[in-house]
Amino acid sequence: MTRKTADDFDPEVLKAFDLYVHGDISRRGFIDRVGKLGLGAVAAATTLAALQPRFAEAQQVQKDDPRIVGKTVEFPSPDGNGVVKGYLVKPANAAGKLPVILVVHENRGLNPHIEDITRRLALANFIAFAPDALAPLGGYPGDEDKARELFQKLDQEKTRKDFLAAVAALKALPDGNGKVGVVGFCYGGGVANFLATRIPDLGAAVPFYGAQPKAEEVRNIKAPLLLHYAGVDDRINAGWSAYETALKEAKVPYESFIYPGVQHGFNNDTTPRYDQAAARLAWARTIDFFNAHLRG
Repeated sequence: MTRKTADDFDPEVLKAFDLYVHGDISRRGFIDRVGKLGLGAVAAATTLAALQPRFAEAQQVQKDDPRIVGKTVEFPSPDGNGVVKGYLVKPANAAGKLPVILVVHENRGLNPHIEDITRRLALANFIAFAPDALAPLGGYPGDEDKARELFQKLDQEKTRKDFLAAVAALKALPDGNGKVGVVGFCYGGGVANFLATRIPDLGAAVPFYGAQPKAEEVRNIKAPLLLHYAGVDDRINAGWSAYETALKEAKVPYESFIYPGVQHGFNNDTTPRYDQAAARLAWARTIDFFNAHLRG
């Protein structure tokens, strides 16, 4: 079966899906909205199913790949939820101390896609750690809708402190070289921006289509930034102009790329919003950026 892409869907359907994914409308709201486009309720439900992630089909690195070693670990987070729990992966035959990357998921917790991203980073010769913000509520539940519902129940202040605690712990890893970068996607992109405002010695930050920090917080950023945006993403892109102005005024080192014609979530290769060309280019830029700023 040919894999569907964003081009196979009406733009209004994709807008409704973006609202649904980010909790602005319910499943019923999506079906009602899309049904009014002339599809009907049954076709709308079928369309929603077609837009859902296909984790197994997109997986690039198996959990038991002999080139990597992965395990679940916990780090203390006394100001957050007590501990921060997640998936730590490193190359099986690492030579010397390596840079460490914090991987921050979307608003569904540590799902199989983010686990796969973490393994991909290990194959690029980094130590990578992906926390699960949903751990205090039992962890990623194995269902994207349930995960979104759980996400609404998080104490975001404690969750942010968990991410700060994770960075502190990663700096001290015996196998690490003391340099930590962060990459995040959607919700995680916003977290990457947040961490850059709070951690002066953060090695590098790469937000993918993430919400921007407040302008008055931008002056606190010392880390170099690599910012990826989707061309068709009015919700997130609305904040980019002010953010860029603040970055320039604060003389923050940054690179930014807007990938024309692609949807929010274009890097997520489990869904039809994935754009292979843009994702591969953004990922290559990300690896090059981390290599440039975190090694040596």
